[in-house]
Amino acid sequence: MPSSLVGLFALASGLAVANVYYAQPLLDTLAAEFGIGHAAIGGVVLATQIGCALALLLLVPLGDRVERRRLMAVQLLALVAALATVGAARSTPVLLAGMLGVGLCGTAMTQGLIAYAASAAAPHEQGRVVGAAQSGVFAGLLLARVFAGGVSDVAGWRGVYLCAALLMLALAWPLWRRLPVLPPGPSAGLGYRQLLMSMWGLLREDRVLQVRGMLALLMFAAFNIFWSALVLPLSAPPFAYSHTAIGAFGLVGAVGALAAARAGRWADQGHGQRTSVAALALLLLAWWPLSLLHQSLWALLLGIVLLDLGGQALHVTNQSLVLRSRPEAHGRLVGLYMLFYAVGSGLGAVATTVTYAHAGWQGVCRLGAAVSVGALGFWWVTRPGGRACPRAPGACRA
Repeated sequence: MPSSLVGLFALASGLAVANVYYAQPLLDTLAAEFGIGHAAIGGVVLATQIGCALALLLLVPLGDRVERRRLMAVQLLALVAALATVGAARSTPVLLAGMLGVGLCGTAMTQGLIAYAASAAAPHEQGRVVGAAQSGVFAGLLLARVFAGGVSDVAGWRGVYLCAALLMLALAWPLWRRLPVLPPGPSAGLGYRQLLMSMWGLLREDRVLQVRGMLALLMFAAFNIFWSALVLPLSAPPFAYSHTAIGAFGLVGAVGALAAARAGRWADQGHGQRTSVAALALLLLAWWPLSLLHQSLWALLLGIVLLDLGGQALHVTNQSLVLRSRPEAHGRLVGLYMLFYAVGSGLGAVATTVTYAHAGWQGVCRLGAAVSVGALGFWWVTRPGGRACPRAPGACRA
């Protein structure tokens, strides 16, 4: 695949997923404007994650039976409409409905692009291409906070969503011109209901999907525990940082995310297990410097790099392993895998705002560390030869 096309997949994936995360550095502003308490403001993120889950179940699998480029165009226009709805919201129900739409359309487009990239790549370069696209996703996820913080300080939080709508419209033409037209796969003959029902069979039978999905759930719960809570201590005394300054912390995380881009290549070379345990160890280690937020901002920066490096390396490895088989089902496999992610993200966002309201930043860090320990323990018992995964041919390819 030409590097320019790989770059377009990465750029489009990053811009699409960013829409889902613009709200995180704006939670304090949204709480003040709509009269929502700090303990309940995580519901804004939860509404977005519910949209994500619905997209993964109902929309992303469509890529296995319809022409992907036309599907991308429809989803992009729907995403623009959802962003405009959020930007114009004047009541909490409209805000939540718009966030639900942003999660629905942004996730459908992002994960559809990942499956698109996997289907367009040759088998020997699939890990590299998926890794590059996933690096775009992670960079977009992190840089969304920088964009949201900077634009909100200049044009208010509504300006963030209106600018995002314009960015997505600008992306429409290059996507239409450059993305390859792929012939429908073997699943094209399935009806929509049959397509959705087949996902249950994949989830029940695919051991790699089960293991990697649970690791994704725990990892993204830990990830959102940190990022959903960070704005709360940094926007309050003694820091009292602006949204621009808080969003800039995402730049530090992007360093770790981009450094983990090679994880897909390592998975292609058969090192998925080693990459996984190293990534999980980094994820756990990160909570020690993160807990020192009020003593040292340098420690916070180090913790962000470790957290995002570990999270991205695990995520790329997971997707490379999940997509290695069943090329005719890439859309459904991505949808199912990312459903675990959406559940973990939503649970992490709600749990962390409640925890912060009752136990402060140290409680948030203890919660994140506990979830990270759980992820490492789960990997240990499900590894090849572990108690939950005996050594048998094909028993635990993950």
